[in-house]
Amino acid sequence: MKTPQSVTTDHPGLPSWINPNLYPFQTHRHALPMGTMHYVDEGAGAPLVMVHGNPTWSFVYRKLITGLRDRYRCIAPDHIGFGQSDKPEDWSYLPADHAANLANLLDSLDLHDITLVVQDWGGPIGLSYAIANPHRIRQLVILNTWMWPVNDDWYYQAFSGFMGGLVGRTLIRQMNLFARAVVPMAYGDRKKLTREIHRHYLDGLPTPASRKGSWVFPQQIIGSTTWLQSLWEQRERITGIPVLFAWGMKDIAFREKELRRWQGVFPDGKVVTYPDAGHYVQEEKGDEIVALIRGLR
Repeated sequence: MKTPQSVTTDHPGLPSWINPNLYPFQTHRHALPMGTMHYVDEGAGAPLVMVHGNPTWSFVYRKLITGLRDRYRCIAPDHIGFGQSDKPEDWSYLPADHAANLANLLDSLDLHDITLVVQDWGGPIGLSYAIANPHRIRQLVILNTWMWPVNDDWYYQAFSGFMGGLVGRTLIRQMNLFARAVVPMAYGDRKKLTREIHRHYLDGLPTPASRKGSWVFPQQIIGSTTWLQSLWEQRERITGIPVLFAWGMKDIAFREKELRRWQGVFPDGKVVTYPDAGHYVQEEKGDEIVALIRGLR
């Protein structure tokens, strides 16, 4: 078993499938028992930690990193199974285990005064760290996501049942369906998903064996109900933290309904909505979100 540790390379060391003009960041790696986690660590100042979902990786936060590294220490990990991190076939890929990996990394960096940015599965994964460590969190930036059980909602039951079921798993493994088809569908303006940007999500999951994480996540929308319930029951641990919501209103996954539920938890939170943006709001509205975060301090 590997001893957890953080290692920094002396140069970016990007693999050939990554365009350095889009992703000009130095390579950092953190060893975990099941494999090595890659993460971005750029800039200086109070930490800005950005947590991604499915099937993305730290690439999805590139606009925020380049736009904020003059003011913040920008940290964006790739979950095990995504981006430049290892993709072991014999690991669970359960969201709770991803959350444990994130906590391992952040604890190793000994971060305080964190601005935490979360989206998609990065919501419950990142917010689980905030719930366990509210004293380390200065503020939250919540993009389209959730943190509660949805096992009684037919909308999520249907999606999880198909994408995480036999047919969906097979299509994701063999055809990279989530990255190939769901990502474009989730954009508010598909013209913003250029072929070159899209390629970085396709090439990040290059083989059937590397795509286990991409089908476990949709399966666990329902499968991780108990874990999601435990997070939701602890939500009061973070309700005193200032929060900014930046929400794509054309999202097919997390809609106005989910935003309203968040507002019930954080009634004093600042809310900015984008009528023409979809699920990956940091892709479509990255520059605008940079300006919002710059205005927080």
